[in-house]
Amino acid sequence: MKKMSLKSERRGIHVDQSELLCKKGCGYYGNPAWQGFCSKCWREEYHKARQKQIQEDWELAERLQREEEEAYASSQSTQGAQSLTFSKFEEKKTNEKTRKVTTVKKFFTASSRTGAKKVAQENIVKQGQLGRERNADNILRDLKEIFTPSWELASPTEAEIQEAKAPSPSINRQASIETDRVSKEFIEFLKTYHKPGQDIYKQCKLFLDAMNHKRELSIEEQSECAQDFYQNVAEKLQTRWKVPPEKVEKAMDQIEKYIMTRQYKYVFCPETTDDEKKDLAVQKRIRALHWVTPQMLCVPVNEEIPEVSDMVVKAITDIIEMDSKRVPRDKLACITKCSKHIFNAIKITKNEPASADDFLPTLIYIVLKGNPPRLQSNIQYITRFCNPSRLMTGEDGYYFTNLCCAVAFIEKLDAQSLNLSQEDFDRFMTGQTSPKKQESDSFSPDVCLGVKQMYKNLDLLSQLNERQERIVSEAKKLEKDLIDWTDGITKEVQDIVEKYPLEIKPKNQALAAIDSENVENDKLPPPLQPQVYAG
Repeated sequence: MKKMSLKSERRGIHVDQSELLCKKGCGYYGNPAWQGFCSKCWREEYHKARQKQIQEDWELAERLQREEEEAYASSQSTQGAQSLTFSKFEEKKTNEKTRKVTTVKKFFTASSRTGAKKVAQENIVKQGQLGRERNADNILRDLKEIFTPSWELASPTEAEIQEAKAPSPSINRQASIETDRVSKEFIEFLKTYHKPGQDIYKQCKLFLDAMNHKRELSIEEQSECAQDFYQNVAEKLQTRWKVPPEKVEKAMDQIEKYIMTRQYKYVFCPETTDDEKKDLAVQKRIRALHWVTPQMLCVPVNEEIPEVSDMVVKAITDIIEMDSKRVPRDKLACITKCSKHIFNAIKITKNEPASADDFLPTLIYIVLKGNPPRLQSNIQYITRFCNPSRLMTGEDGYYFTNLCCAVAFIEKLDAQSLNLSQEDFDRFMTGQTSPKKQESDSFSPDVCLGVKQMYKNLDLLSQLNERQERIVSEAKKLEKDLIDWTDGITKEVQDIVEKYPLEIKPKNQALAAIDSENVENDKLPPPLQPQVYAG
């Protein structure tokens, strides 16, 4: 029965491993950012859609150019007829003028002014014609630049190359120590490749220069340029320069490190995207889920074991450290280290190798507990500018795909996923109450006193919160009872007054003395006097 219950609990969290693969069936790992495709299939689909859009834009530009040329030809014929009539009139007027004038007067004659006007008109017409031609040419040229990768366009001039080689002093001052160190390491690495190393360095410099002139492009287009560059260099390493596969991978890692160290500040969480907004939304969501316990996620990790607790702390540290790295491969390395610590923690707890069903819930728990900064920005940065071969295969691609699934699960986490009632889930989310914490007496002796005190304080706060809610409820009930009692007394008094109205009677006469009407008082004997006898 317990096993069946555990299986039902996993139903809300379980992700089949086939769902991690590309939905096109190529066998590589997919990615939610690529709509479930791997990077290769996504680029193919993206290129198809882009080619279709470019073709439509190209046809539109050609049609606009034809319309402008026809409109200009029509306007030229009309202006030609008007200028002919105007010239005949000016010629007749000029012949009527006398020839005996000075040179200065000749300069200010009507014919001269007319000639100047005609030249100005011709210049305006020519400029308009050139402006129309340039407008159409600019559209075609822009489309050509979008269609053609940046490094396949015409090579930069010598002045641009010199400017790239000799940056301004302000840029030199802003260069970081890490950038200088990476440059030196890259140059030393390329020395082992001899002639191919020189070509690689030249290609990288041209690519960086091209990217510097393409800042106005969207981040997706810049990502496409980087991915095309990776593919182009990798093919040249394998086909033209005959570099062995193992050295190709090392070279691509160094190329990515050299390029992205320089491009990081321009392409990580750019202002033109909503990455920052997504980061804030995920952080707010994780903070709201602070009450989620390992038991709710069926996490097979026992943090009471010191070694397991250390592994959990290291995993959280690695996932947080990801934000401090500048190179996509280094960020992936942090995710891989975090995942390996998770597998070790599960293995120590269960005394057996961890499975994929155990790994994903634990990764979700680590993300909830660590709340890594700028999580969405880091995922998008890796997706856009990492060497695609790393995301398609290998352990880095597997762990990164699981992290994307974990974030997607957190964003859609609901009561059913945690096997809670909707009422309890809403109360936990709003902070009205929290799940019952573990009693301090049930801790093992190895647990530190700080953890015990923390849970004790949490229990006390929970009790105080419940007590406060109960007091407020009773106070409101007492207030209602007092109001009802006051209204009841007032009604009873009114009923009595209405039933027995108050009547005011006239004032009664004063009562006479008791003996005032006794006429025989004068016949009474005198009062007795005391007598004294001598004896």
